[in-house]
Amino acid sequence: MRISKFLLAVLAAGLPLSLFSAESGLLQGALLFDMRPDPELRRFVRSVVDANPRLQAAQSALEASRALESAAGRPLYNPELQADYESAVDDTWEIGIGQTLDWSGKRDARSSVAAAERQAMEAEYLAQRRELTAALLDSLTQHQAGVRRETLASERVQAMSEFADVAGRRFAAGDLNQVEAELATLAAMDARIQRATAEAELAEARQAMRNLVSDLSPERWPSLNTEPPAAPDIDEPQSIVLALPEVAAARRRVQAADAVIELRQRLRKPDPTLILRGGQEADSTLVGINFSIPLYIRNSYSDEVTAAVAERDRAQQLADDLLRRAYARFISATERYRLSHEAWKNWQQVGQPSLARQSDVLRRLWEAGEISTTGFLVQLRQTLDTRENALDLELAMWRAWFEWLMASGQVEAWLGPENPS
Repeated sequence: MRISKFLLAVLAAGLPLSLFSAESGLLQGALLFDMRPDPELRRFVRSVVDANPRLQAAQSALEASRALESAAGRPLYNPELQADYESAVDDTWEIGIGQTLDWSGKRDARSSVAAAERQAMEAEYLAQRRELTAALLDSLTQHQAGVRRETLASERVQAMSEFADVAGRRFAAGDLNQVEAELATLAAMDARIQRATAEAELAEARQAMRNLVSDLSPERWPSLNTEPPAAPDIDEPQSIVLALPEVAAARRRVQAADAVIELRQRLRKPDPTLILRGGQEADSTLVGINFSIPLYIRNSYSDEVTAAVAERDRAQQLADDLLRRAYARFISATERYRLSHEAWKNWQQVGQPSLARQSDVLRRLWEAGEISTTGFLVQLRQTLDTRENALDLELAMWRAWFEWLMASGQVEAWLGPENPS
């Protein structure tokens, strides 16, 4: 699907996303489907994500940006106290207080920069939380698939071992030739190799989970019991993309760059300093006022403005690129999920019922001599391979679902409220 004319217009206009921000309520928190996971899974995911060091680091960065915003709103210059004493023919003392005046509005410009940076950090925090949640769900799915694949591999070993034992007895009785007996032995050995591979893959999946969940044993990890819903039909996918937190963060970075340009321009304007003095010299009272202002002659600070404009252009180009990639990711994720979800539904309706009876029927036919040993082995392997392919299809469906949740910004909405009833 090509990028819509609306999205191209957004890009051509310089990413004017203020009309489509998360604050505008454009689907950022709206649930696009009715089905949610069970409460146990939701509680597990939220507790793990909240305790993750990366999310806590993002929270610390957000708190730092809020403190910097508060600091930027404070006065730029503090007053200065001056004192002077001279002992000569006549004793002279003098006290003065001075204040540099922010005539060009540098304080307001700094506040604008800090506010945009804080808003960008808030959006990045949401993006980090969403990314960790999706990574945890994906790892949990791979672990669950690894457990089932290892169980299937063990069943394969048992079936092939029994087949090899029966083939050995039939060879001893003269009912099978040596080639067929050796084929049964090789099939049993191949099944053991596949089980070892499945066990290694399961260990790798557990490592991925332990990277995120280090304080709970695998027995306490929840499973995905409910099936994901079908992807909803969305008439205006650009609305979904524009509400993503990373897109909002990019927009805030552009706004911050605009504010930096304004700040650099105001920094080119010197601020005067006013000093009021009072003192005593012999019997005379001294009162005075000083006024000073720097002369930006040797350095006009124009290069800093040029650099800020270039940085703003860079932020805009990065935001445009991010928006394009986010839109393409959403469209592709929707297509992949619909394909895998449809394939899984077809498997459940047609393939799964017939497969459940296949192994027993094959074994009875072989023992009755109605099919050859080679034919039985080929069809038994096909049956087991089909079951493993079904596991791969289910895993692909779940991973495509989590990718769609990421691309649409619906991870938190799918999990539901933090304290589900």
